[in-house]
Amino acid sequence: MPHILAIDQGTTSSRAILFDAHLRITAIAQEEFPQHYPASGWVEHDPDDLWATTAGAARAAIEKAGNPRIDAIGITNQRETTLVWDRRTGQPIHNAIVWQDRRTADICAALKEAGHEPMVTARTGLLLDPYFSGTKLKWILDHVEGARARAEAGELAFGTVDSWLIWKLTGGQVHATDATNAARTLLYDIRKGRWSRTICDLLDVPMAMLPEVRDCAAEFGTTRADLFGRPVPILGVAGDQQAATVGQACFSPGMMKSTYGTGCFALLNTGDTLVESRSRLLGTIAYQLEGKPTYALEGSIFIAGAVVQWLRDGLKIIRKAGETQALAETADPSQDLVLVPAFTGLGAPHWNAECRGAIYGLTRNSGPAELARAALESVGFQTRDLLEAMHADWQGAAEGVLRVDGGMSASDWAMQFLSDIIGAPVDRPQVLETTALGAAWLAGMKAGICPGPAEFSESWALERRFRPAMDAATRNARYDRWGRAVRATMAV
Repeated sequence: MPHILAIDQGTTSSRAILFDAHLRITAIAQEEFPQHYPASGWVEHDPDDLWATTAGAARAAIEKAGNPRIDAIGITNQRETTLVWDRRTGQPIHNAIVWQDRRTADICAALKEAGHEPMVTARTGLLLDPYFSGTKLKWILDHVEGARARAEAGELAFGTVDSWLIWKLTGGQVHATDATNAARTLLYDIRKGRWSRTICDLLDVPMAMLPEVRDCAAEFGTTRADLFGRPVPILGVAGDQQAATVGQACFSPGMMKSTYGTGCFALLNTGDTLVESRSRLLGTIAYQLEGKPTYALEGSIFIAGAVVQWLRDGLKIIRKAGETQALAETADPSQDLVLVPAFTGLGAPHWNAECRGAIYGLTRNSGPAELARAALESVGFQTRDLLEAMHADWQGAAEGVLRVDGGMSASDWAMQFLSDIIGAPVDRPQVLETTALGAAWLAGMKAGICPGPAEFSESWALERRFRPAMDAATRNARYDRWGRAVRATMAV
């Protein structure tokens, strides 16, 4: 039976998942890698770690599955993370600057002050924020000795993580990306479907550095024969949140999904309409097939699952993430802690790069259980922020159901609170690996192994629906308290 290898390169680990022709999982392998924090608000990855763990996980998954024939590869990746490497040697000139990194806040502030944000938003759908790749790339060119001259001479290549992996998998034969990853760089005009010379000039980015942009289901070259025993075509690529949107079969305008990984990302399919947000959400490309982009509104939360990591690694009040739910269930109901996890600033719809996290309502009786509950609740509150903004922007008919996936969606307690606080049903699918599933389907469809969107949609299966059980008065009172806490945090 044909198999599809889905590479899911994330912020804290690289994963490989093998799917058969019916998109059933046959093997999973995962390798974690170190995070580097060279200064406050800075986050980096070693590019060699990204490649080594990806290759290692892929080989491990194939071996676990009994070394089946791999007919196609799909790639999904942490978005916005920025790499620059030498075209001749393939050597990176700096560590990868991660999407969470805030070092370019001053650059963004200066560009805003100069009045450039409306133009940038009109072309890219994005805001001037350190989150995106463009200012990260500018920082590397400005701070690595000789980088700008080498870039202008055509010696350097820029890419997000997908481009780096494609380069490495193909032995440096292909320098390409897909439309969804290009759409997150701050350099790509998502209306015209091409790199924006105006923005590249604004950021002093030589266009010779940029990869070729292709559809999500397209030919991205073949792998080196030594990697998997024979050359394998790379046929699907999408940024992680767009891949999850595809994996959740959100193909109709008005459908919404929210993924809970390190951060939280909610996408609302807006069809062929690029919505100009009045609520500081992002316009983006949900996926692009046969040259036609489908647009989405996106809200990005920087800290979701990462708040549980903080409980484990920072406060050391849990040993593993799965303990959080049991701890939250024992919290004192009379206490009402509010945790605003602005560890690296606040994302949508606030976009405040400078504020930092805060806890409100502490008493002498506050302990690990109350902190665990507040941490899980913070994800629900932030999701409601996004959905409120989406409903304000989107004039079409939005479905009243939120499809969820990602590691935190496995927590019944967190998903029930999410349903309670948004006042709407939350649907958890049988296959939680929706990001990898989306990448696998894109590659499998291009290879002729998997069906088209309509038939794929019919295969989506519900594992559990969470329905709101909180009364409206309590829901609104708790959300109002959250809003006051966020405003206080941003005021400090």
